Amino acid sequence: MRTILGRWQTWAGFGVAAVLLFGVAPAALSTFRLGLLGQFLCYAIVAVGIGLAWGRGGMLVLGQGVFFGIGGYIMGMHLKIADAEFAGNSVPDFMQIQGVRELPGFWAPFASPLVTLVSIVLIPTAIAAVLGLGVFKRRVKGAYFAILSQALAAALAILLVGQMSLGGSNGLNGFRTFFGFRLADPANKQMLYFIAAGTLLVVVAVVRQLMQSRYGELLVAVRDGEERVRFLGYDPANIKVVAYTTAALFASIAGALFAPIVGFISPSQVGILPSIAFLIGVAIGGRTTLLGPVLGAIGVAWAQTLFSEQYPSGWIYGQGLLFILVVGFFPAGLAGLAVFLRRKNKGTPGDGDAPDPVSVPDPDPEPESEKAGAST
Repeated sequence: MRTILGRWQTWAGFGVAAVLLFGVAPAALSTFRLGLLGQFLCYAIVAVGIGLAWGRGGMLVLGQGVFFGIGGYIMGMHLKIADAEFAGNSVPDFMQIQGVRELPGFWAPFASPLVTLVSIVLIPTAIAAVLGLGVFKRRVKGAYFAILSQALAAALAILLVGQMSLGGSNGLNGFRTFFGFRLADPANKQMLYFIAAGTLLVVVAVVRQLMQSRYGELLVAVRDGEERVRFLGYDPANIKVVAYTTAALFASIAGALFAPIVGFISPSQVGILPSIAFLIGVAIGGRTTLLGPVLGAIGVAWAQTLFSEQYPSGWIYGQGLLFILVVGFFPAGLAGLAVFLRRKNKGTPGDGDAPDPVSVPDPDPEPESEKAGAST
């Protein structure tokens, strides 16, 4: 009975979210504000992946800007090539200014929409899988893993600044079309918002399924007792790699949507600062919950936009103060605080910072006959 009730609650939650995203928001917001909300939804997609890797797996990922930038630059390269072809040119406009007359070889594959979409999925997941296997097989974790991922983000940002074939410090901007649709048309901008909203709902559904599966139990078990999981016959490295790769995939998809919605992608969206900004939203919302990272990412981005318009020089201090207050007094985030208050009202002991305890499945259970013989 409880399982059926939980399923109905889940479907009801997705229904309410769909109504808000696809009905209320387009009707209540202007084209400009709707575009801002689409940008915030891209941040939320990244946050869902961070919640899976950090909140459930205990991996402090400080380099999600890398995969966000990879997806964004792949999409940006395709859009610039399409714009050049639409204008009857052989190379994008910024290359013409540099005196380039032939498209660089590594740009050519992204003239195909299919290759572009496949690359957005495969390239970041392959990089994350290789990096994850190399790190987790060597049992690198904790602060060492966080520093390594942050260094990767810094290195990629520096590399992109020096690549004039990718726009240098300006990045790729001035997109005019999106797979044949003119981005100047408000209807097409609304279409991009709908794509981002639908993608967010799909990503949340996928992560929810992972959390409730046997894999989700193993991921939490690895976070809480890695050596015990290894003793039971599982390889914690493989379990971590799946979560890390999934988070990288979500970040890449978000970056690919971010580029046409905002109209540019540059090294400023790839380095250390954006990676930390993603993490702040997850921490404030509640990293161990499903919807906490989503609400935290959207709320922090919305507050930053709102208050930066009123207090452009003081908002960054308010953001830092908010992060300190949450980490210092509500380590489970605002969503974790709500769970704690609900349990307290019911009289059930529990800590809002930790999910419900899970059992680690035994890959080789002992037969009942052997248990009886051992007891005698």
